[in-house]
Amino acid sequence: MLHLALEHAQQNRSNTAIIDTTGLHTYRDLLDDSARIAAALLNGRADLESERIAFLITPSYPWVATQWGIWRAGGIAVPLPMNSARPELEYILHDTQATTLIADEANATHIDGLASHVIRYDQIPQGAAGLPAIRAHAPAMILYTSGTTSRPKGVVTTHANIAAQVTSLITAWEWTASDRIVLCLPLHHVHGIVNIVCCTLWSGATCNMLPRFNADSIWDLIGSGTLTLFMAVPTVYVKLTAAWESYPEARRAQLTAAARKLRLMVCGSAALPVSTLQRWRELTGHTLLERYGMTEIGMALSNPLHGDRIPGSVGRPLPHVEVQLTNEDGTHAAPGTPGEIEVRGPNVFLEYWRRPEATHIAFRNGWFRTGDTAVMEDNGIYRILGRTNIDILKSGGHKISALEIEEVLRTHPAISECAVVGLPDAEWGERIAAVLVLHAAHSLDLETLRIWARDRLANHKLPSRLLVVEALPRNAMGKVVKPNLVPLFQEKSK
Repeated sequence: MLHLALEHAQQNRSNTAIIDTTGLHTYRDLLDDSARIAAALLNGRADLESERIAFLITPSYPWVATQWGIWRAGGIAVPLPMNSARPELEYILHDTQATTLIADEANATHIDGLASHVIRYDQIPQGAAGLPAIRAHAPAMILYTSGTTSRPKGVVTTHANIAAQVTSLITAWEWTASDRIVLCLPLHHVHGIVNIVCCTLWSGATCNMLPRFNADSIWDLIGSGTLTLFMAVPTVYVKLTAAWESYPEARRAQLTAAARKLRLMVCGSAALPVSTLQRWRELTGHTLLERYGMTEIGMALSNPLHGDRIPGSVGRPLPHVEVQLTNEDGTHAAPGTPGEIEVRGPNVFLEYWRRPEATHIAFRNGWFRTGDTAVMEDNGIYRILGRTNIDILKSGGHKISALEIEEVLRTHPAISECAVVGLPDAEWGERIAAVLVLHAAHSLDLETLRIWARDRLANHKLPSRLLVVEALPRNAMGKVVKPNLVPLFQEKSK
């Protein structure tokens, strides 16, 4: 990825690459600073030869310069999650056997004692060195999975993998050097790193990087008329909608008019409720482009840039990505029949770091098994039903999509948010259990909910257990951490 991105950076040296709280940074700045960082990491050596270099830096220009510096020195970049507990950082550093940790001033105290060799970004001296050639099939980055069912695994992607992921999106979403986007997502997931930052830099475009999510700041940028693209997760769109609704009428009208001028708005990383999509369309005129991807593959499926986007669907395979649906025995699932998503192509990751058995299990006949279940409609459009082991429930002999039930429950006037899980049951296999967050001043019991839902769901899909909570547990990308919900029912029964 990097060698072609460097060529594009050379061609766009005077263009603004990054805007952050410190100001504007050109592609010339990025080339110079990444070379300086690479020289410091090499420290007289010719090549880092895939040493793991971890970094904990607030989303900003230094984050990008550091990632490029690691790559230009021949290292593997290991971006650490912001706001992580020390044991989480220790785990990643130990697992990757990182030789060096780079941190900015804001995170210096947080990483004290975590690594034997620490470099402060703001203290890296000026310097120059001959830089090694970038090897396309060399490992470039290790990102860690969420670890909801086991300890997080390090996903190793090569420069060629990242290049394939980026060029596929640039082709499908027609990125150009005139594009302007804002980053408000964490930079330890492919959504922020690949879909936003890498696509921006490959295209010679400009990325405005916010240190953290702030709804008012994002609306200010949208209102400024400088953005052409926006990408986020469902929870961000919910928060932006709430912020818009809190503004005076004149401000709302101005922001709506400005939002309509963006050429594309994308949503992913978690299921997008149809109600959220519809409300956002009312506010901005945009039908959010839903897509499907994951750490191991980048993006695989996408609704079209031009043409109809079907709510609740994730479109068709992206350029150069192959997708198939399979049954449990590995045979092809028939159209209209649920099956596990399998993906093949140059976008697919190299391996799980130091986990050969897990890597072997993740592939079948050369196809990566995503663990997600989907159905392909007659028109070739894919619709995600959920995680095979989390969202596909088995009750009374039926396979049931938790996401389908959640979509229906969200239409209840008392329900603000919900999550559906399966509780182990000797008779039924699993019982359908709903965890709800209610709107203020509302109440709801199980029998009332079941009566309401009978006109909307088959009997075997009706929840038989109910729990009301103040908030659903979510990870950094806004996904509900469903394994944390099952114990709540066990605690309630004590």
